[in-house]
Amino acid sequence: MFQVVWLVTSWLLWALLTHAQVLVDFQVTQPPPVPEDTKQCTIQILQRTFGFSYGDPEIVQFTPPTDCGPVGSWAGITLNFTVTSNGTQYDRLGIFTFQNVEIWRTSTPEPTRGDGIIWTYIKDVTRYTTLFSNPGTFILELDNLLETGLDGQYTTVLHATFYASSVNHPPASHADVIIPVTTLANNTGDDASVPPIFSLNVTVPRNTVGIYAELYASGNADEEMWYWDVANEYLGDLPSFGFGPFREVRMLVDGQLAGVTFPYAVIFTGGIVPTCWRPITSYGALDLPTYFIDLSPFVPLLTDGEPHNISIDVVSAETNHSINANWYVSGNLHVTTDTSSKPTTGKLTVYDVEPFAKTTITGVQSGLDVNVTVTATRSIHIEADIVSGSGAHTHVVWSQQLQFSNTQYWLDNATFQNIAQTASGTFLSTHNGMVALQDDFSYPLFINYTNLNPEATIFAVDINHSYDRTSLPSPFILGSTIHNQQLTSGWFELASSGNFGNGTSNNTFSYADRAGNTYSREVGAALNNIIYDHQSGSLAPNAPPHFPSFSPQLSMSSTNPRLPGGR
Repeated sequence: MFQVVWLVTSWLLWALLTHAQVLVDFQVTQPPPVPEDTKQCTIQILQRTFGFSYGDPEIVQFTPPTDCGPVGSWAGITLNFTVTSNGTQYDRLGIFTFQNVEIWRTSTPEPTRGDGIIWTYIKDVTRYTTLFSNPGTFILELDNLLETGLDGQYTTVLHATFYASSVNHPPASHADVIIPVTTLANNTGDDASVPPIFSLNVTVPRNTVGIYAELYASGNADEEMWYWDVANEYLGDLPSFGFGPFREVRMLVDGQLAGVTFPYAVIFTGGIVPTCWRPITSYGALDLPTYFIDLSPFVPLLTDGEPHNISIDVVSAETNHSINANWYVSGNLHVTTDTSSKPTTGKLTVYDVEPFAKTTITGVQSGLDVNVTVTATRSIHIEADIVSGSGAHTHVVWSQQLQFSNTQYWLDNATFQNIAQTASGTFLSTHNGMVALQDDFSYPLFINYTNLNPEATIFAVDINHSYDRTSLPSPFILGSTIHNQQLTSGWFELASSGNFGNGTSNNTFSYADRAGNTYSREVGAALNNIIYDHQSGSLAPNAPPHFPSFSPQLSMSSTNPRLPGGR
């Protein structure tokens, strides 16, 4: 304990004696596993300052580079997104769409006044090689608002780097076709708002032999902190939204449920207590996770040359399965085709799927003192026989087993609010007995929240937030194992003279993939300063970590946080 206090004190003294610099925000994650010892070609895709930008995305035309080998033969592709901001502003959602396919969902850290903030995130987009091999429209939707009290603008620049293939680094495998399940808008981001359910008719190539669906989904507005919502039966006068904390994202094919996910609880940088996420954002805030479903069992139904309906919705554990407004969702279909142009045939042989998860809601309530638990279980089992035009026979088995539990304690007239939530499960798809898609995940979340005065203008929080996932999204996407635990605490005060507070964050992260790449990082922050940072593994940078000096000023230019019942 003494050592930690000494470190914090030393950093504060150093910050007081040095000129303040731009605050560097970041999300703990692995560097992209792309080859560094090969020719690289970097192009700028867009540059834009997003001020008052609601309904005004940046739309540019992209042409693939030709100086890093034949188009489409690359060993990898990354996007580098760098943003600066100064002033007061909410966190904003960012949607990257290319060729009507959503390829990246991000959000913005809340800026500071004075020297401001900067962040850079490098995302591996190799799985979208099929899209980048053709010219097309590239859109960044970053809806920002400027008004009294909100003057922060986001100055952005986006580059793409293409890594040439070689003998040592062969061309990356990828889908033959990627089909968007989006609004297909050409003048904005293509994500859809649900409820109600979003549906789109798509036509797949007749020689399709495999389909792997990728889902994007995140809660917004009254659904941003869905894990804190109270079951309707116990809502009463609690400072919360209703419809409970359970959310299931569903994908349907012609009205038949094909697969689901229990989403990870991404906490944006204005969530709960903003000081918890500065300068280290919560995991997923700069790169929201996606979820994969094997739609291959439906291939025999989809290859008749006719349009078929793909739908996405989000449901709760309530009797009518309703949710608040709203979630943003989209999807894309990574399609593999046969070498023969003849139509694929076959049949769906087993369909053991219930339309909704099995749920329970139990609790005890006395005024504003509530103890309520919501649980859910989900089982899906689908099988099909697929016969390609070239005569290959494939037996597909797709199964999902998921569990969810959320217990909420609202005590002392809702002065104390505690959440203990776990979501876990296994996705498994085999093609002729060989694993084609796998996803084993666990997303524990524990929150202890306390109002420190009767007016609820001073509050504190402790959060234990973890992301544990072993995934193989498809045969042509690199599988990996990721473990991340984030322990944060902070307090915040709302004041007419300006909000202020402070926070700490301790992150433990590890990554390993099927190509043998590894990366580990332990990093901690207190009062806007990095107090330790240890990185190792084959993907770790060779240079020692750099600790920029930050102002120790605790007053906050950020806007009010989103709180339970007050987001």
